[in-house]
Amino acid sequence: MKTIYCVEDDESIRELVIYALKNNGFEAKGFECADDLYNELQFKLPDLIVLDIMLPGEDGYAVLANIRRNNSTKDIPIVMLTAKTSEYDKVKGLDMGADDYISKPFGVMELISRVNAVLRRSIRLEDKQSLIFIGNLCLDEKRRIVTVNEKEVNLTFKEFELLHYLLKNKNIVLSRDKIMSEVWETDFEGESRTVDVHIRTLRLKLGDAGKIIQTIRNVGYKIGG
Repeated sequence: MKTIYCVEDDESIRELVIYALKNNGFEAKGFECADDLYNELQFKLPDLIVLDIMLPGEDGYAVLANIRRNNSTKDIPIVMLTAKTSEYDKVKGLDMGADDYISKPFGVMELISRVNAVLRRSIRLEDKQSLIFIGNLCLDEKRRIVTVNEKEVNLTFKEFELLHYLLKNKNIVLSRDKIMSEVWETDFEGESRTVDVHIRTLRLKLGDAGKIIQTIRNVGYKIGG
């Protein structure tokens, strides 16, 4: 169940938003001001925030800026609520990093529709960010799937971890000891031949795509572009 926070100082609007969200299958929680939101963010991050612009104390623009500056919250989708009708006010929020806005007064169905649309875009972006491409090879971090020419390659757990580590360090030469330490979580030098065996098997399974794994003589391996 997706969790949504609503920051709105008008109690009647806040309760309406919370009621509508809960009625449509969301877990929802309301806050009257920025400080209340910040306190809650220390304990749990939501999947989306509905944020009013005209708040007591710190306004919605300042809250938006703070959320986008913080590494732990910067990717949370935000839908702005605004009573302001000028194009400038709407564009300002979007330029600062808001994902969408809703003008007051608004209908419940419009609210739910916009929230769902932003969540769908967010999910697609997360999925896209979980993919690593190089040539005709694709590694899906989230689903732990590797494909070559869109055909799935059956890898063992350690083969996947090894390929993932090499891809994340593209064009960086990695020693056998470094690979052992990161992938096998051991620094026993005598076991570094394990890396060579897994590299050889990995190349075979990847076929032509295995050529991206380059051997650096007397050092280790790297993924080339």
